[in-house]
Amino acid sequence: MPSRVDKLEFLNDRLSRRRSFFENILRTVQEGVLVASEDGILSYANRAAGELLGFAPSDAIGRPVGRWLPDVDWAALARKDDSGRDKFSSAELELFRPKRAILSMTAFPIDQSGGTPAALVLLRDVTRERADARETLESERMQAVRVLAASLAHEIGNPLNALGIHLQLLQRSLRKMGADPAAPESARSGELAELVQVARDEVERLDLILSKFLGALRGGAPAFAKCDVGEILEKSLRVMRADIQERAISVDLQRPASLPPIQADAEQLQQVFFNLVKNAVQAMSDGGTLRIALSADDRDLSISFSDTGAGMSPDAWSGLFEPFHTSKPNGHGIGLAIVRRIVDDHGGRIDVASRPGSGATFRLVFPLADRKARLLSY
Repeated sequence: MPSRVDKLEFLNDRLSRRRSFFENILRTVQEGVLVASEDGILSYANRAAGELLGFAPSDAIGRPVGRWLPDVDWAALARKDDSGRDKFSSAELELFRPKRAILSMTAFPIDQSGGTPAALVLLRDVTRERADARETLESERMQAVRVLAASLAHEIGNPLNALGIHLQLLQRSLRKMGADPAAPESARSGELAELVQVARDEVERLDLILSKFLGALRGGAPAFAKCDVGEILEKSLRVMRADIQERAISVDLQRPASLPPIQADAEQLQQVFFNLVKNAVQAMSDGGTLRIALSADDRDLSISFSDTGAGMSPDAWSGLFEPFHTSKPNGHGIGLAIVRRIVDDHGGRIDVASRPGSGATFRLVFPLADRKARLLSY
């Protein structure tokens, strides 16, 4: 008959094997698993949790888990429901170290040895899922924008064409009046003809803006070719000249004598510049300065648009490039969404810097058409 010592050794061996079995399971699962006391002291973490949060589990045991998961109320997570029902808490966290990630966190209150309250936390990386969902939503929004814009363009285009035709007829009538010196109206016909020509030029400008706006909304693959960014920018500024002058805004253009070309769709790039200049102009309601600087190295070409407007608070940055997101009372929230889509299609990136009262800077970076090799120093 086995002795008590033999039974204890048998039970201890059985518990040890079972513990190893469960530890192997927790070690191999992809989700992060950790246990923390109500005061936030880590008592267990598996390999996946360490990889997600950036620590070695063996070194982190006994340390405050708030170093890796800040702003979490561990006492609330470890607290059981007063009615005795099962309870769990669910939330999403955005982390910036060891890399930017969105984690789904599910927590259950448990009792550690000795009855000490603790929280069992399951962590799952949902960064890719959230990005896919955001892209799907943005695609649906852009499709709705395209349908709405096509309808509005039709409604605006018809009276715009009619206006252009009638201005042309009026211009012809004024020319006939000016050709007859005996006509009493001939003295003012020349002055009126100039005013009509200005009106025709503005109608043509509106028609150009409308067509470019619709083209940008329709999207489509860019027609890449080597482009001189400086020339495209100056063409965009000429289109916007009337709006810039009307708001008493000065443009400080810093353009090197020569810049390397980039592979781009000139029409789409012009739409990007038009939207950014328009945003900057609208941000300076009482006048100001728009500084545009172009530069290049052996890999990229950069162009920045800096205004002296009211600037933006960090809260306004969220969703800045999403369709229908706008902080302007009469804004539609489409322009920057178009900018980001075109820049993405060109393999570029956008950097934004701003603070309230200090204006804003939008910096675009595009790869050069002929990148050179770069020597790295060690």
